[in-house]
Amino acid sequence: MGWRSVIITQHAKLTYSMNMMIVQTRDGINQIPISDINLLLVSTSQAVITSALISKLAENQSKIIFVDEKYQPITETVDYYPNSRNLAKLKNQFKWDEGRKGLLWTRIVTSKIQNQIQVLKNYNLESDSVQNELDQVEFNDLTNREAAAARKYFMNIFGKNFIRRNSGVINAMLDYGYAILLSAFNREIAVNGYLSYLGIHHHSQENQFNLGSDLMEPFRPFVDYWVKVHENVSDFTPDIKFGLVELLSLEIKFNGRKTLLSNAITVYVRDCLRYLSKEIDKVNIEMELIHEVPNDAINDNV
Repeated sequence: MGWRSVIITQHAKLTYSMNMMIVQTRDGINQIPISDINLLLVSTSQAVITSALISKLAENQSKIIFVDEKYQPITETVDYYPNSRNLAKLKNQFKWDEGRKGLLWTRIVTSKIQNQIQVLKNYNLESDSVQNELDQVEFNDLTNREAAAARKYFMNIFGKNFIRRNSGVINAMLDYGYAILLSAFNREIAVNGYLSYLGIHHHSQENQFNLGSDLMEPFRPFVDYWVKVHENVSDFTPDIKFGLVELLSLEIKFNGRKTLLSNAITVYVRDCLRYLSKEIDKVNIEMELIHEVPNDAINDNV
């Protein structure tokens, strides 16, 4: 597995040769070691990619995301047979204990709302209404405090007239950031040998990433945190997209240690899966923002 996020934004031909990804554009040719690539975002419909390159990136457990004509993430690669997947793990996943699933979902919802409160406080915004929802969270969030907290949270952070499902630049940024985040979670679930179809709370038959959608919830506020800085932009520019991808490299404090957001996701997903499989008896989900979010940092883009 690699560490670099590579973004393709213009007409290009992507091929494979000698353990390298070859990117040919009107500006020239770039070569990037396959082993370095964690995420390849093909952020244009004007790129051509060979099956040989897709195969090699899959072997490296690199995630590939493609966009639609509106430049929104629309699909991603999901490896057929990760090296760590085995029948015993899958049988175990189908029999995960309901009590453990309920406890973990309770912890996930609690952590998500705590992080939302942290984001609001970071911007000196009202958070008591969201705190009130947190105080009412029950086992397995039977009263759906998560949704109630989210409604108040989004109005507090983006204004009373903000509606999450409306069109507009803010929602476009949120959707894009969440898609990148979900992709990172799906990748870790597959790497650990489990299916993302089977969630602990989400059970939609139309969502093949139910488990990823569950586990990512505490990390969503990091996207909101970044978007808040850019809420006044008038257009969803390439720089904004680069910044949202690079958000995976944000430095945070996770369970008392400074680390990158992507590394925290790796540890967190592994621990959640081990907890559900009764390999450990506790999952710690303590996160903290430690400095200003990067503005428009770019890792690699073409």
